[in-house]
Amino acid sequence: MPTLRSPKATPAAPATLKPVTPTPKLPLPALLALATAVFITSLTETLPAGLLPAMSADLGVSESATGQTVTVYAIGTALTAIPLTAATAGWRRKKLLLAAMAGFAAANTVTAVSESYPLTMAARFVAGVAAGLAWALLAGYARRMAPAHLQGKAIAIAMAGIPVALSLGVPAGTYLGKVLSWQVAFLVMTGLTVGLLAWIAALVPDHPGQEPGGAKTPMLHALRVPGVTPVLLVTLVFVLAHTVLYTYIATFLDELGMGGSTDLVLLVFGAASLVSIWIVGALIHRRLRALTLASVLLVGVAAAVLAAFSDSPALVYVAVTLWGLGWGGAPTLLQTAAGDAADKGEAADAADAAQAMLVTLWNVAMAGGGVFGGILLGLAGTSSFPWTILLLLVPVVLVVAAARRHGFPVRTPGNPA
Repeated sequence: MPTLRSPKATPAAPATLKPVTPTPKLPLPALLALATAVFITSLTETLPAGLLPAMSADLGVSESATGQTVTVYAIGTALTAIPLTAATAGWRRKKLLLAAMAGFAAANTVTAVSESYPLTMAARFVAGVAAGLAWALLAGYARRMAPAHLQGKAIAIAMAGIPVALSLGVPAGTYLGKVLSWQVAFLVMTGLTVGLLAWIAALVPDHPGQEPGGAKTPMLHALRVPGVTPVLLVTLVFVLAHTVLYTYIATFLDELGMGGSTDLVLLVFGAASLVSIWIVGALIHRRLRALTLASVLLVGVAAAVLAAFSDSPALVYVAVTLWGLGWGGAPTLLQTAAGDAADKGEAADAADAAQAMLVTLWNVAMAGGGVFGGILLGLAGTSSFPWTILLLLVPVVLVVAAARRHGFPVRTPGNPA
């Protein structure tokens, strides 16, 4: 009987190996350079607050007049951010960033060696101008360094320089001013900036500006892009609410009998802000709207606690922690929201225009918060600050809640935008 043989199996064709595409990663050295630029920008603005008595004595003016070195910085930024951003739209981004940081090095050096109040004020104005260029540039620069799904995290890393400056930089600068001199504190800022210039030149990638000869869109065109106006309105009022209390936090704490704990309170605020930035960086791509609402509500709860329970030091620390958790990620959230909204417009330069307007309104709110807080202090005392914050945050919550489609949209897996 013949043996039945099974037909030979046809060997399977070898599977075609698909090339493995490396997962895009964030360029951390470059982003940390931007974070350092943010740190220098923020610290240059706020450093005089801890050095007022010594600066006042050496410049021969009152502490109130010396305090205007902070105001003139904000004015320099507010007046020049929009026109300079438009004028430098065609510059390569790296060249522009280097120019802005060189401006800080020059301004801080002049501030350190000046013995003339008018010259010091002029140097501070120049520093504000450099800040206008830098702030309008930094968030967009961070976005362009990262793949789309990591852009929020990239901005969060860059913006981490803000709470570090407020929680560590200002106390450290104040300490240097007491131990050595306020001039040394500003010269240290110059040294940091010179080091940063080398860092940027070596490790930060370059990106082109607007193409030469391209059609330039009027700066205010970005306001017609759906979503941009709500973001800018939220920025103006939210920053105003924050600044009213932050500018006078030492005075507020002194009225509570906690004046000796100002440094510790600011440290707690800064630590909570860093946690906030970490949370925002991890979730912003999917939860921008929810995070923004949480940010505003946390600051509101903090204000309510300060309004009702300020006689308890323990609850003051709880309130400051909530305040930091709410505020720390706010710059990242607002700059991301502005960039996302403007990117949906037809104009290629709408995102830069929106960032420039955001920077302008941010500094208008900071300057306004100082003035408004001073008026409140004279009329109603520090106890009016928390209640004022609560009132200002009501329209902020309403605008964020209403901007469900544009500005602060609901993001779903099928609609990440």
